[in-house]
Amino acid sequence: MIFGLMLAVQFQSIQEPAVRDTRDMWQLREALKQEQETQSNLLLEIRKYEELIDTYENDENQSAEKTLKETLEELKNEAGLTEVTGAGVVITIEPLFDAAVSQTEVENIAPDLLKRLLNELNSYGAEHVAISGRRVVNTTVIRDINGQTKMDGYSLNSYPIEIKVISEDAEKLFSRLNGSTTMDTFAIDNLRLSISKPKNRIVIPPYDDAIRIKNMKPVEEGEKS
Repeated sequence: MIFGLMLAVQFQSIQEPAVRDTRDMWQLREALKQEQETQSNLLLEIRKYEELIDTYENDENQSAEKTLKETLEELKNEAGLTEVTGAGVVITIEPLFDAAVSQTEVENIAPDLLKRLLNELNSYGAEHVAISGRRVVNTTVIRDINGQTKMDGYSLNSYPIEIKVISEDAEKLFSRLNGSTTMDTFAIDNLRLSISKPKNRIVIPPYDDAIRIKNMKPVEEGEKS
């Protein structure tokens, strides 16, 4: 019985051979062609997304460069290194009485008086100021040198002295100046302060001298702050 059972199993194995690929050569070539097309499509998709990533990276770099340029222009504007145009007023300083009437020589405007006016303008919302065609910046120095009032080394000894002021709210600036005691203060020194009505367009030139900064230097790469 055992021998017969083993013989039957052997016969069954011979009758049922292992399954094999019965496709002919043309069918195999067609399958290979389809696999190659699939691989080619995958490579095209990969290249497409790589180019898309490069585009995004370039856009980010351009955006960063644009932001840096805009920031630089904004800093230049705040530092007074660019020409600005806007609404504001024009202040004129001239002698209240000439020498023939007052019987006294008209003196130069006092540095402290001019600095007081600038402080007042700043408190009233002045954004940009020019005196006698020269831009006033944070480093501007107004002082007496050998009996002459000078601003950043330039003399202010000829009248009238014109001061251009740009403000975000020119109407408010005009009202506050007219309501202050500034005119009376200048009158004590025999000076008349005239304030124009708000103008829609005032042009103030850029600061054209070198700005000297003390106690500050650029940090080198790798240097500890």
